[in-house]
Amino acid sequence: MTTAPPPPRIALYEAEFAADPHAAYAAMRAQYGPFVPVDLAPGLPATLVIGYEQARRILNDEDHFPADPRNWEQTVPHTCPVRPMMEWRPNALRSAGPAHSRYRAANTAALGGVDQHQLHALVQHVAADTIAEFRTAGRADLLSQFASPIAFRVLSTLLGCPDDIGRRIADGMAKIFDGVHAASGNQILSAAVAELVTLRRRQPGDDITTRLIAHPTRLGDTEMAHQLVTLYGAGLEPLTNLIINTVLKILTDEDFSATVHSAGASVREALDTVLYRDPPLANFCITYPPHPVIIDGIQLPANEPVVISMTACNNDPALTAGGGSGDRAHLSWSTGPHACPARSEAYLIAETAITHLLDALPEMDLACPPADLTWRPGPFHRALTHLPVRFPAPAAA
Repeated sequence: MTTAPPPPRIALYEAEFAADPHAAYAAMRAQYGPFVPVDLAPGLPATLVIGYEQARRILNDEDHFPADPRNWEQTVPHTCPVRPMMEWRPNALRSAGPAHSRYRAANTAALGGVDQHQLHALVQHVAADTIAEFRTAGRADLLSQFASPIAFRVLSTLLGCPDDIGRRIADGMAKIFDGVHAASGNQILSAAVAELVTLRRRQPGDDITTRLIAHPTRLGDTEMAHQLVTLYGAGLEPLTNLIINTVLKILTDEDFSATVHSAGASVREALDTVLYRDPPLANFCITYPPHPVIIDGIQLPANEPVVISMTACNNDPALTAGGGSGDRAHLSWSTGPHACPARSEAYLIAETAITHLLDALPEMDLACPPADLTWRPGPFHRALTHLPVRFPAPAAA
């Protein structure tokens, strides 16, 4: 008797997947149902969860699906391009149980010290300065000239990080998200955040890093560095891409654009539409079951990553089957014990930045056909390589 070969795994790291992930998710659902065998990198297996209800059950079951990857990573070489994105770190994102509670308490308290009014004013100031640098040109790449500088400058201010350290952190983080030169990116990132911790221990300020240092949990230098890795990881790439994906939606959806410009719809509604349809962190919320787990008749292997596809789950046809409501909370901020603690700050930054852009450049248009836009390959993010726009340049004085 011969054993049937395992089903072929779908490569999430290839350019073909990045070019049209929604078609890929539809094909996955037709072939596999809610649990899909995938490769996150060549030869690196995982299960991608594309069913909404199944994802919610997993994200709220830390006993069977902890976020601690230490058993898994023992079998993964350091050269694996996605290992730096997934490996264990002493922070809330990659811990479970009491360790997770300790780290999350420190992060939540540090974020709670952010003054929302001051943050709004900061984003407005940074957005105005950023637009002024390209306004006279009549064209710009909003990714490199608007969204990325805003995320960088705002986050660096919130964390009390000097620009020279912040640039190295941003460089390291981009390499990790892309899975290209990820090991060197991890080294750059680790050295830079360690330098920031040393600086703020010596020179405290009114910032998130200083509040983390002062928290009663008494985080050590290594723990501190890895809290900052999480904050930068959530605050640079995903925030940049949330801004860009939302601006793209407004520029390319004529009905939506008209309602936004006529105040019939708000930028907040545009953000929520993108968070449902094309969230910047498309596949993440990774867990590592220490024992085999059976869900809906499917066995998920022990110590193999289980990755939640926020994009596919948000668009699960089962949510509206039979005339049911489609307005359930999306999973783009995750849910359960690892739900994003900086949701309100991310909303405020993105909404303020986009509103300022639309007010400053009301006649802005996409400078190329939408089909010419390209998406960065990678199993985790939904990220454009560029977003070129054109607009009337101000008349010379």
